[in-house]
Amino acid sequence: MGNALDQYGVVGHPVAHSLSPFIHGMFARETGQKISYRLHDVAPAEFHARVRAFFAQGGRGLNVTLPHKIAALDVAHELTPRAAYAAAVNTLAARPDGILGDNTDGAGLVRDLCDNLGVVITHRRVLVIGAGGATRGILGPLLGLAPEVVVIANRTAQRAHTLAAAFTELGPVRGVGFAELGGAPFDLIVNATSASLAGDLPPFPPAVIGPQTVCYDLAYGKSATAFVEWARRQGCARALQGWGMLVEQAAESFRLWRGLRPETAPVLAALKERSGSA
Repeated sequence: MGNALDQYGVVGHPVAHSLSPFIHGMFARETGQKISYRLHDVAPAEFHARVRAFFAQGGRGLNVTLPHKIAALDVAHELTPRAAYAAAVNTLAARPDGILGDNTDGAGLVRDLCDNLGVVITHRRVLVIGAGGATRGILGPLLGLAPEVVVIANRTAQRAHTLAAAFTELGPVRGVGFAELGGAPFDLIVNATSASLAGDLPPFPPAVIGPQTVCYDLAYGKSATAFVEWARRQGCARALQGWGMLVEQAAESFRLWRGLRPETAPVLAALKERSGSA
């Protein structure tokens, strides 16, 4: 192949809106890594064949976004422990003995909370809203920081119970329905539902928020402000969108692929400026 660039990309459906090429392009320039990073819009029926072909032709790594994070479990030959726990894969990497599947979402969230935002999670009370794939991806790393408790609240209480049960050996976690939410305010509330993208809010009681509560929405962008605006109206300490998680999970992927971790602050600043949400 001579001097051909190492091939990377993001696979999703749809994927045109993805900011990953912008992010990884900045990472590559900053670290002096010569790579190519492209969008791959792949329908679910073609996912396995297209991903295997990408790696068979010498591709080095892929980010995986909706709706393929579960399907990517099956295309990987080996999973990292955090991907196995999350039961979802957002990063695929070529290895000598096959394709490695990883999940960098939770690590990205924790790095944004702890390093960028200075949020303390150890011995604190954490509420995660939603019991879907996004929650699965972040529970392990959150529990790894030894919170007092992580409570998962979901419309269907049974889904929250089931999800909590799968993570009990990692730390104190329990699942509840929204009606059971009460008592003292939480220190950190993470919205892991896609409700804010539709302008909707889950029915949680205002009592979950106090003046010390940090509220964090995994969603980001101008259209995803319902949760953040609601949280501010309740008088929380800070209400944040998931821009930092987006950039930090990408940096984790980049490190897995290239063996070095890029600086994230310049990329985060550029993204916020570009989106007009600084």
